[in-house]
Amino acid sequence: MIQPGRTRHGKRDNFSRGWVPLLLLCLLSGCSSVRYYGQLAQGQWQLLQAREPVEEVIADASRPAPLRQYLSQALQARRFASEQLHLPDNASYRLYADIHRRFVVWNVFATDEFSLQPLTNCFPIAGCVAYQGFYAQGDARGAAALLRQQGKDVYLGGVETYSTLGWFDDPIISTMTGWGQERLDTLIFHELAHQRFYVKNDTQFNESFATFVEQEGTRQWRAWRKLPPADPGRQAQREQFVQLVLGTRQRLEALYRQPLSRQAMRQAKAEQFERLRRDYQQLRDRQWQGDRRYDAWVYSPLNNAKLLPFGLYDQWVPAFAELFAQQGGNWPRFYAEVQRLGALPTAQRSAALQALMPAEVKTPGAVP
Repeated sequence: MIQPGRTRHGKRDNFSRGWVPLLLLCLLSGCSSVRYYGQLAQGQWQLLQAREPVEEVIADASRPAPLRQYLSQALQARRFASEQLHLPDNASYRLYADIHRRFVVWNVFATDEFSLQPLTNCFPIAGCVAYQGFYAQGDARGAAALLRQQGKDVYLGGVETYSTLGWFDDPIISTMTGWGQERLDTLIFHELAHQRFYVKNDTQFNESFATFVEQEGTRQWRAWRKLPPADPGRQAQREQFVQLVLGTRQRLEALYRQPLSRQAMRQAKAEQFERLRRDYQQLRDRQWQGDRRYDAWVYSPLNNAKLLPFGLYDQWVPAFAELFAQQGGNWPRFYAEVQRLGALPTAQRSAALQALMPAEVKTPGAVP
């Protein structure tokens, strides 16, 4: 049994320092979302209780051999992250948690019918985010249904992992074990980057920074193991798909500024989603040789909320790549510059990042 606030390896987490004050604040302020915060605290605590040191799992001959091998390489990537990428050297991703379900949380995104501005939720630690998270799928579906009754566009998606930004020692979760080995390794780089530096209320900055660390870290990780560079084809396809979706977002934003009746606006909105499907089919069949990896997403129902996650992870990646090059590929100097940018007011930060963007990808007024 884990003692309250402790992992099985004895290191104290920040449970009482994080979640308990948050819940007390909610109670004292008469907050109507006590139940919501309560399920967050309970879900996180259950995850804490499920953790065990990865080294113990690897040493346990009764565990499945593929799992032990999978975790063994993940430990190598974890050491590389701290020793070579200068990411936090703590117990995160040196622990394993089997939670016996497909997703660890379900996120609910919502917008108004004719808007791409998300309904945000704000937290004392993480700041404002563009979704609500639930540890039980039924709770997420209930929240989504209530939002739909209010006439909102809603999208519900399962999430296989997340970062607590260093407040807890984050584990490798059983939901991640169906991934390829390199995806797990690079996810560790991404999530530890969030622990390395995080700016409240600037999702684009945080995710672009972590995505750059993930991509450059993966390149160095492969080189360190004397592996050839990753096939650029799949990454290029992903970037093409993201740009396709972002183009739809830009057209919808322009549409929603028009003085149209609700009926005309609704029809024009539907036409934009049909255009997205047509453009995708042409891209898939003409350039991707029929690769159908995005079919399920494209041909399931589309709405504003479903477009929200796109662009959050990619917008400033080229700017961070340029910043890294300016620092001579030196990770500590790069992180110092990232911290300097993060301390700027939001408008100045965006302007500084825009100035770092390569000329060929600078797009004034681009969709975030």
